[in-house]
Amino acid sequence: MNTVSFNEQYPTIEQSDELYSRALGLIPSVTQTLAKGPGQYIKGVAPKYLARGKGARVWDVDGNEFLDYTMGVGPLSLGYSYPAVNDAIKKQLEDGITFSLMHPLEVEVAELVQSIVPNAESVRFSKTGCDVATAAVRLARAFTKRNKVLCCGYHGWHDWYIGVTDRNNGIPQTTQDLTYTFNYNDIQSVIDSIDNDTACIILEPIVFEAPKENFLHRLKEVCQQNGTLLIFDEMWTGFRLAVGGAQEYFGVKADLACFSKAVANGMPLSILTGRKDVMQLLEKDVFFFTTFGGEALSLAAAKVTIEELRDKHVPGYLSFQGNKLKSGYNQLADDLGIAFTRCSGFGCRTIVSFDSSCGNPLEMKSFVQQELIKRGILWTGFHNMSFSHMDSDIEYTLSAYREILPMLKKVVETKNVRAALRGEPVEPVFRKTSNFNMKPKKVA
Repeated sequence: MNTVSFNEQYPTIEQSDELYSRALGLIPSVTQTLAKGPGQYIKGVAPKYLARGKGARVWDVDGNEFLDYTMGVGPLSLGYSYPAVNDAIKKQLEDGITFSLMHPLEVEVAELVQSIVPNAESVRFSKTGCDVATAAVRLARAFTKRNKVLCCGYHGWHDWYIGVTDRNNGIPQTTQDLTYTFNYNDIQSVIDSIDNDTACIILEPIVFEAPKENFLHRLKEVCQQNGTLLIFDEMWTGFRLAVGGAQEYFGVKADLACFSKAVANGMPLSILTGRKDVMQLLEKDVFFFTTFGGEALSLAAAKVTIEELRDKHVPGYLSFQGNKLKSGYNQLADDLGIAFTRCSGFGCRTIVSFDSSCGNPLEMKSFVQQELIKRGILWTGFHNMSFSHMDSDIEYTLSAYREILPMLKKVVETKNVRAALRGEPVEPVFRKTSNFNMKPKKVA
């Protein structure tokens, strides 16, 4: 039964604000994860600190309960405090966390990953998504003996990628000049940019837009013809779109594939997989080792999480529940005759967007977020689905949208969105995320 309910008043966030005041001046940006920081939530209304979670529910430090659609920014594929995962962690904790030699779980989880992920001829572990993405780029450069990278999507904070964003201070220009971007579903932008110094193309196989005209298959062909490695950044698609990720779902094998988020239900683990002839460079030629790569609690969590995802057909469940939200939201918008907001994406992860032709999208998003928070729903524009989102959760969320969308329509039509906000609107993460269509210099 859904216990979250409408609040007559917006939630009290005194304890959140007190912690926030202590963090100011002590913790730069006050957060370790940008997507969890206060800039992604409407100020004065949203809680800032969560104390605990269970299933698809979280409780903030003031005791307010919320139905969560952020789910740790993606890792909680099964849900908070999932019993089978908790039990595996507790059992391993009794034996130890990090050891002086390798642990059997390193072999067991690698074998499990290989049995599920297409083309996982070799498997390595690390802690964060950008760890393995950077390792993949380094491998591609070593294997091809080339330098340039073409990318599409978000790939973490490391130098080779972040130089294409407006957060590129501290990145040498020589490093920035080696990475370029291309447009998703625009194979011509790839053909126009790729050259004989392009080591790899790395992309998120999907974000919210579906591939058109066999885009991923054609991308693979372009890479093969040019001697360039294809890397899938499967942080969001891996173990979620299908258990075997986008490679399984779309039937396209990348040369290397990177995973994190959903694989360990909240424990820090990332995985690099791929062709053996490429991965074997990690034996001697390419250095990629970390103290905590074989940390046993995360591996214990991953083993159970992957088994649950596989045995309980979780990706299908995520798709089913998420598509109910997507179609329900769009039907409500259609019924109201408002075309400035839509929900799109694949069922496991959808996004609500707002058309800038009708006003400031961030202000419209902030209004919806504000009213969802009042109704006990934590939301940043996404529906990150988990195995713990029940039918009643979907029904309650749609009932909340049913109340909020007419309110949104009214404030948009009267141009009063900003005045309806009880605090400062949410902020963009990046203002510039590309040099789209900026071609690398061709090598003769």
